[in-house]
Amino acid sequence: MSIPDMLWSGWGDPERAAHLPDSVTDLLRELLGVREEPDQPVKLAEIEPPAPRLSARILADVVGDEHVRTDDETRIRHTRGKSTPDLLRIRAGDARTAPDAVVLPGSHDEVAELLARCSRHRIAVVPFGGGTSVVGGLTPETGGFAGMIALDLRRLDRLLCVDSVSRTATLQAGLRAPRAEELLNEQGFTLGHFPQSFEWASIGGFAATRSSGQASAGYGRFDEMVVALTLATPRGTLEVGRSPRSAAGPDLRQLVLGSEGAFGVITDVTVRVRPLPETRAHEGWLFRSFSEGTSAIRALAQDGPLPTVLRLSDETETMIGLARPSELGGPKSGGCLAICGYDGAPAEVAQRRAKVRALLRSRGGEFLGDEPGENWAEGRFSAPYLRDALLDAGVLAETLETAGFWSNLPRLYDAVRLTLTHELPSSVVMCHVSHVYPAGASLYFTVVTAQGDDPLARWQRAKAAVSDAIIEAGGTISHHHGVGVDHRDWFVREAGPLGVEVLRAVKHRLDPEGILNPGVLIPPAG
Repeated sequence: MSIPDMLWSGWGDPERAAHLPDSVTDLLRELLGVREEPDQPVKLAEIEPPAPRLSARILADVVGDEHVRTDDETRIRHTRGKSTPDLLRIRAGDARTAPDAVVLPGSHDEVAELLARCSRHRIAVVPFGGGTSVVGGLTPETGGFAGMIALDLRRLDRLLCVDSVSRTATLQAGLRAPRAEELLNEQGFTLGHFPQSFEWASIGGFAATRSSGQASAGYGRFDEMVVALTLATPRGTLEVGRSPRSAAGPDLRQLVLGSEGAFGVITDVTVRVRPLPETRAHEGWLFRSFSEGTSAIRALAQDGPLPTVLRLSDETETMIGLARPSELGGPKSGGCLAICGYDGAPAEVAQRRAKVRALLRSRGGEFLGDEPGENWAEGRFSAPYLRDALLDAGVLAETLETAGFWSNLPRLYDAVRLTLTHELPSSVVMCHVSHVYPAGASLYFTVVTAQGDDPLARWQRAKAAVSDAIIEAGGTISHHHGVGVDHRDWFVREAGPLGVEVLRAVKHRLDPEGILNPGVLIPPAG
């Protein structure tokens, strides 16, 4: 297992853990009413998952004895994802949902054989890529099954081919994003997909959840990049995508993308790639209000020119980011910060920047220079580490996201903010527009509040209320985090009864015993 594991009780590399200075801790006590630090996480060696229910021999002859792991540590490291509720449970030593075994297939054929065998033996299967789910995508409902395995795809880690004429590349699903980018860069290409989970997420996970990267304005969402894929199911193999576009019936790629392991296991994807840009640049802008800033970025999204990166923070998120105004080079308070980023050849980037600057100035934007943008780019993968430090300090920090049409975005923004502040008094609620389209945009919220006596119950109540508010305000329950178990009941309302029946019928055809991520995405029948 050459790929490093994430910190079992938090995010990422333990060596990069964030630490809050005393001044910040004091501010949290004053602002949020944090009174005392919670108990420290239990030690990994102290956690005892339930005894395995399966004999490793059932699967070992498919992948080899060395690729079936039943030791406690490996099972704990494959328990749940990285949402705040996931971390609260595992930090308390709750490993009740640990898989009975972790199995590491080395090929598509091995995945297919494992699924067929698990179907015969009624063993639930959870596909495991980078383990970065924040919506309960790794916590299936396994009652009634003989056992449950985590199917860790890390051995499917190759760049299979690059078609430089078509500008496509075929990547195995277990390939981690940084390594995929490294391999493509060696060929002169980039995927251009950089979500906040980039340092740990896998290619298959991007496809299974319809991931969206921070440079989506320029490169598109991951599902827009996929031109073909291979899916292993208990019934056999599904290969979809013979051309960039087709009129040969409904596009089955779109049925697999976003299916979160409920229909099968994606083993490889063929994706559109772009030439490696000669230059990358970022800059910052300030708008007087979120409304004014939203109007400006809508103009870019609809009429162009589009930067590669385009995001806008509301007043509260900007205020938190402007705590050190000398670093940003902007006003000491007030307003909303926008970040624009540009990839490409120097001359093309310069031309596009000039046009974007002219439009943003005409819409009331104040240019802050490159430093705010470069600071954001440098620290864009660090937020989850800060979340862990806040948990240690007695603060609950969590995120949620949605999307809507431009005309409905103010209503959606207000509904989420008002619900969160009502459900979690004395909290700080921040938001930014993270992805834009001609017809609408996504809203990404961060809430910070004192943990209190039962932080898990507090958050579950608030999350349920805000999910209701999102549906009632006409938003989608998820723009890019996915459905998992956490969003499933609201996804049912969004899709409607007939839509859910269609998905359930597809699952039954591909997975007749229902072993694949049971309860994730699709509710059980009845």
